[in-house]
Amino acid sequence: MDQDPTRLVLVDDHMLVREGIRGILEVEPDLTVVGEAGDSASAVAVVAELRPHVVLLDVEIIGDDVVTTIQRMREVAPESQILILSMYDGPHLLQRLLGLGIRGYLLKSARREELVSAVRAVRRQDDRIILGVSRQSLARIRAAPADPGLSAREIDVLELAAQALTNAQIASRLQVTEATVKRHLSNIFAKLGAVSRIDAVNKALLAELISAPRPGGHGEGGRHP
Repeated sequence: MDQDPTRLVLVDDHMLVREGIRGILEVEPDLTVVGEAGDSASAVAVVAELRPHVVLLDVEIIGDDVVTTIQRMREVAPESQILILSMYDGPHLLQRLLGLGIRGYLLKSARREELVSAVRAVRRQDDRIILGVSRQSLARIRAAPADPGLSAREIDVLELAAQALTNAQIASRLQVTEATVKRHLSNIFAKLGAVSRIDAVNKALLAELISAPRPGGHGEGGRHP
């Protein structure tokens, strides 16, 4: 077993989140944060340069979606182990990411002890997958219907559409152009066989691809992207 400290790269678009995670990890003598990134392209570059033992990767990173980001990381640093941090507890995305060879998936509501334990396990136990998600989500993975192949960014768009946000509001939230949002919605319609935003949201909710929206949202639900 390696005795040198576990070297980590933190990837999250919120600096305060990265600072908080760094503070949790660096009080442990066997863990050290060697790099950080706030977007997909920077994350891949940092991982390629530093070749960390473990990458803590936010599932909602700016830039390429998480699937593409993981694929690129595995190309440039196949020995680095990837541990996902997420607010999302649905079985479809989890199932897809497991297929990419991630070593763990933790919710951001995890306790600090769970995070530290997961990092150590990912480094030291080659055959263990860390899943810090709900029992309901785990129980549904095997029974989940066929994944329609929505990207993490398409799921982001659907989550916001479910809150009745307009295309312009979604674009502002995701820091992309309105044309990009329309393109994502067109792809979502095609993948889900939907004919409107409302239809796409309803199908995604039934398939548990997204969480139910909070009450009180206002916006449009027209037939066109």
